[in-house]
Amino acid sequence: MINKIKQSTFASYTVITLMYVIATFAGLFIFSLNKNGQDILYLLYADVAATIIIWLFGILFSNSSIYDPYWSVAPPIILTFLYFYYGCASVSAILLLVAIWFWALRLTINWMYTFPNLTHQDWRYVMYREENPKIWQVINLMGIHMIPTLVVFVAMIPGFYLLKLDLAPNYLTYISLIICIGAALLQLFSDIQMHRFRKNNKGKICNTGLWKISRHPNYLGEIMLWWGVYFMLISVAPQYWWTIFGPLANNLLFVFISIPLMEKRQLKNKAQYAEYIKVTGCLLPKLKK
Repeated sequence: MINKIKQSTFASYTVITLMYVIATFAGLFIFSLNKNGQDILYLLYADVAATIIIWLFGILFSNSSIYDPYWSVAPPIILTFLYFYYGCASVSAILLLVAIWFWALRLTINWMYTFPNLTHQDWRYVMYREENPKIWQVINLMGIHMIPTLVVFVAMIPGFYLLKLDLAPNYLTYISLIICIGAALLQLFSDIQMHRFRKNNKGKICNTGLWKISRHPNYLGEIMLWWGVYFMLISVAPQYWWTIFGPLANNLLFVFISIPLMEKRQLKNKAQYAEYIKVTGCLLPKLKK
């Protein structure tokens, strides 16, 4: 039965949707236990509980990629919930939701485009499982599921305060919105260029368009998005500058984990990648001499 579900695209998406609905209601139940006004703490409990549920479903279907859309699905659900929970009435709150939903829909659609069914699993997860069979579920829960959940959670903290304060926007808030939308568009164009390139250039290095000036323009867009959310907050409440640890944590995740892991694989599989590194910047374009 499970194998038939995994081989069907429709059944796979249906099952994954049901998993996320269950995880969402579990998170709402956990948050409903908040009786002392500790909103952020109980949001964290709810987020962790939802992540554990997705992890358990991943074990059931032997596929950790069930978690992959969590990165883009959780933020709009959490922030929209807070919007109504706090009874927000400011334009700033609406601008935040516009930015997050635009980013989230684009990223989720891209995931759907690249995820055929539950027989497919991210190459990194396969590698971790083969290299560490005895502690695989520890790596699976903590490394693949929990660390990304916690990083995105702290990246959302500026958004939590922006909704709670519910202050009127200023011109800097709109500039921050432009950064967020620009970040999502950067990811959109870079992903489209990569998909088109791979159709006719299998196994080759994509060094056209945005990929000609940055080795990871999609990651750059992801980093920019959460900095944009942070700037939205401090544009109306500069005293909350200390929430900088949110976007910074996301920044560090990509710079020290995601990018090195991806580049190690590229260097191993593509002989020309070393030369590509020499002439192309990692995130930002290299300055010409």
